Order: sequence, then C-alpha cells, then structure tokens
Amino acid sequence: MVGKLTDWEQRIGRRLRLRDLHVLASVTKLGSMAKAAAELRLTQPAISQAIADLEAALGVRLLDRSPRGVSPTAYGEALLRRGTEAFDALAQGIKDIEFLSDPGKGEVWVGTSESYISGGLLSAVIAGLAEQYPRIVVHVLEANTAAMEFRELRERKVGPVRDDDLKVDVLYDEPIVVAAGTNHRLARRRQLTLGDLTDESWILAPPGTAVRDLVSGAFSAQGLPVPRLGVTTYSMQLRMQLMATGQYLTPVPASLLQFNAERWSLTGLPVSLGKPLPVAIVTLKRRLLHPAAQLLIEQARKATASASKAGTTKRATRG
Repeated sequence: MVGKLTDWEQRIGRRLRLRDLHVLASVTKLGSMAKAAAELRLTQPAISQAIADLEAALGVRLLDRSPRGVSPTAYGEALLRRGTEAFDALAQGIKDIEFLSDPGKGEVWVGTSESYISGGLLSAVIAGLAEQYPRIVVHVLEANTAAMEFRELRERKVGPVRDDDLKVDVLYDEPIVVAAGTNHRLARRRQLTLGDLTDESWILAPPGTAVRDLVSGAFSAQGLPVPRLGVTTYSMQLRMQLMATGQYLTPVPASLLQFNAERWSLTGLPVSLGKPLPVAIVTLKRRLLHPAAQLLIEQARKATASASKAGTTKRATRG
C-alpha cells in the first residue's frame, strides 16, 4: 500500500531524479538490468541502485524479478506512464527554446484521415504555412480519425471525442456529399432523392465510422433500406480509381470536391445526407504545443475561414 506522501512537493525535487526514471524506462524496455547497463554505459550495480532509490522514495516495488528477466509492477507502469509525459514535456521545452532562439524553424506532426490528405484542404494549410515559415517541417501521418481513434496522438506521433485526455477544437462543420464520377448514369440529374440511390453500388468506410453512420442514418430517417454495399475501404486512392469506372457512389467531404472535382472527374449529386460533421483539431490536454504547431493551427483557422467566406460548401455540393 502506498503511504501518504504529505510533503511530496518538497520531496520530489530531492528524491525523484530524472536519471533514475530514465534507468527504469530502459530496464523495462529491455527486460534486463544487465542489458540496460550496457545500453546506458553504466555498471549493473549503478542500475540496481537507481531502481532501489526509486522504490525507497515511493515505498513500493516497481519491478518484478524472475529468472526470465524483469517486468514492471502496476506501480512501475503507473510511474512510467507519467515519466513518459515528463520526458516529453522536457523535450518540448528544448524545442521551444530552439524555436525562440531561431524563430520560424521547427517540426510539426499531423495525423489526419486520407480524405483530407488527398482532398486538398491540408495541402492548402501546409502551403500557406510554408510561404511564411519555409523552414518548418511538417510530418503527415495517416490516422484513422474516421473511427475516432487517436493512438498516434497519444503515442506522441502526432464520433464526438469522449476521451478526457484530449482537447477538441472545432474549426468548422463540413457537409458530407454523395460523389459520383462524371461518367456515372446519375451524374447529370438535377433532381434526385435518396430513394433513387438505394440500388446503386456504394463505396463506404468500415462499420462504426462517423460518415458511414451518417449515411445509414440519412436513409433510415426516410424509411429507406441502407444503400447497396459494393466496397468497404478507408483508402481514398482506391475510391477514386473505382469512381472512374462510373459504377460507384461514395460519400466525401465537400472540400474534397472543391479541390479535386475537375482533376478526378467527380461531381456531387443533388441529395442531402443531413447534418454536417465537425472538422476539429485534437490535441492532448496536458501537453504544451510547440510554437510551430501553434503556427500550423493558426494557418488552419485562416484556411478554413477563407473557404467558408468563399462559399466552399455551396459550390462543392454541385461539384
């Protein structure tokens, strides 16, 4: 049982050292004190002493020892989780200092769905940022935001979000439109209902994703069966290749049509799938953002505000 640390704020600076946390992380990663000693270029007694100091300071056992090696206890795992946050915050502090000493230089990691990677909105944001800050490097990762998963963000690689460790800042509400290739038999129709689309072959994301739920809800609200499924995929590249055959329909963000309708020979059909979905910036609540990340977020606000003033949604709906 962990004793009550009544003077923890005074003791933490004297008894809990970052070096010891680093040793603990290396030992658990490698599963061996001997291997950790070799990697950190320390003696094995020094490694053992660092772990012992941590356990003495906290009053709990942090590692389980066995002939097969060492593994963290529940207490060790809890300390490692917070220790990772501490090291991450310090690394961010170093990057902030570098940015302040050399403004306009830095790195930003962005996780987003392929529809926004391919669709043009993100490229407009990055181009606008590069014009002002050409030395900022942007790393883009494809993330399954359609299913509201943010593993990449939590690992520091980058529906309504319910997780209490995430901060959600909505930029705007994006209509989801039904897209067809310009060679599809319904592409030139000026009036359509959802009932006209139930027998068409659709490309949808896998079940449990926001846009797929939106499509199902729109048809159900009118007492219609869900549309005929042809393909399920997250891949926007595959969707565009299949759309070129003129055999499929698929829901896409309105901005994707705005930037790519002509290039990919697409058009938006005159039907509504109901309420738009929010496009949001999701960050970790307890993590300070690097100044370069703040600049990218500011550029995203400018890009989306400009698109809204230009009447993006209205034009994109008609392709």
